Amino acid sequence: MEPRRFDQSTNRPGLHDGPATGRAIVIEPHLRERSKSAARAARSQRSPEAKLDEAVGLAHAIDLDVTSSGIVPLNEIRPATFIGKGKVDEIAGVVKSEEAGIVVMDCALSPVQQRNLEKAWQAKVLDRTGLILEIFGRRAHTREGSLQVELAHLTYQKSRLVRSWTHLERQRGGFGFLGGPGESQLETDRRLIEERIARIENDLDKVKRTRKLHRDSRKRVPYPIVALVGYTNAGKSTLFNRLTRARVLSADMLFATLDPTLRAVDLPHGARIILSDTVGFISDLPTMLVAAFRATLEEVIEADVILHVRDVSHEDAEAQQHDVEDVLRQLGVEAEQGGRVIEVWNKIDRLSAADRERLMNLAARQDSAQRPVPASAITGEGIDQLTDAIEARIAANRTVLEFELDSADGAGISWLHRNTEVLLRTDRDDGRVVMKVRADPAKVEVVRAKFGVEKNAGR
Repeated sequence: MEPRRFDQSTNRPGLHDGPATGRAIVIEPHLRERSKSAARAARSQRSPEAKLDEAVGLAHAIDLDVTSSGIVPLNEIRPATFIGKGKVDEIAGVVKSEEAGIVVMDCALSPVQQRNLEKAWQAKVLDRTGLILEIFGRRAHTREGSLQVELAHLTYQKSRLVRSWTHLERQRGGFGFLGGPGESQLETDRRLIEERIARIENDLDKVKRTRKLHRDSRKRVPYPIVALVGYTNAGKSTLFNRLTRARVLSADMLFATLDPTLRAVDLPHGARIILSDTVGFISDLPTMLVAAFRATLEEVIEADVILHVRDVSHEDAEAQQHDVEDVLRQLGVEAEQGGRVIEVWNKIDRLSAADRERLMNLAARQDSAQRPVPASAITGEGIDQLTDAIEARIAANRTVLEFELDSADGAGISWLHRNTEVLLRTDRDDGRVVMKVRADPAKVEVVRAKFGVEKNAGR
């Protein structure tokens, strides 16, 4: 194992509420690429050192006391233990000397591999999926979040019942003299898990219907939805707090916030939006988590504008961008800029003067419809440009209408205020009122049918 030092002063258990949950070792298995094309593909992804640093950060997120970490180079994956026997024995010695009770393997382990490694190391073994599930279990505070995490966790555990624990092979006898051997404990546990999964899915269906009612009610009010997405720890919650003046938890830790938060925000030029902060994404995000959190992530699917928040000060910013876009594609959202996605290049305050100038020039050279917005959620730099970009993107997708009403038509004027965005009202001397409004595409024909021919119309 190639040991790697990490900063003991950052992202430590002391940053969190609870005590340390145990001494742990973090292992980053790195499969060597043999072909030239595979090597070129590997260079486009994050380095094993960066992946190890992220895995250590994930371990700290559940208050593990990481005493040692390292990279294990592999020529091939072993079916029994994932890594070779020599490395298994070497790590066993490290586990014993460090008195570690947990070993984190930053990869996906099969149930057999996990069981064999636990026997060899006499310690609890967590793979990447199990570690992320543990973090989500700690971060979920609402009933909806707890249900989503439990569903993902049960789906994960269900696959681990096969040959994972020998005590589950015991059988329970049937009833009566002619009763058969009955079902095994393993079959009983699998059936109980399946029943619990069915109940949770039923509860989540109710959550989904409730969220749909909320979205439908918001659609009746002319407030566009703006959703924040991005890699975990990219600064979404800090940006959310900057735009809304709220106090949502924001901290330098992975998955600091999990449950979605929505707030109304008045933009500088008068438009009102609903801003939604969502769970952060991560590389190799378990598919079961994407499926379980689909009810929450539908806020992203239904959003009028999506702000893709990127940490441009991170060494793997480009790889993180691809990971977020992959998750968006799983949700059916194409992440191309120029549509409803605006990239926010966050944390420019951490860049050197030369890097900042290079980044600003790179952004300025891009087409105006696809231009990212360099910003700092901490200092507030670039926030005015971001709100302008949001208003411009909303305006581009809405139709501007102008109607002439009688000043005594209070019901009509009130209806326009409730169902459209009123841009300008002009009261004329002849008792007529000219209303210039901006309407959602889905409501344009309804507005026209109610008020007849427009005085002027445009985009």
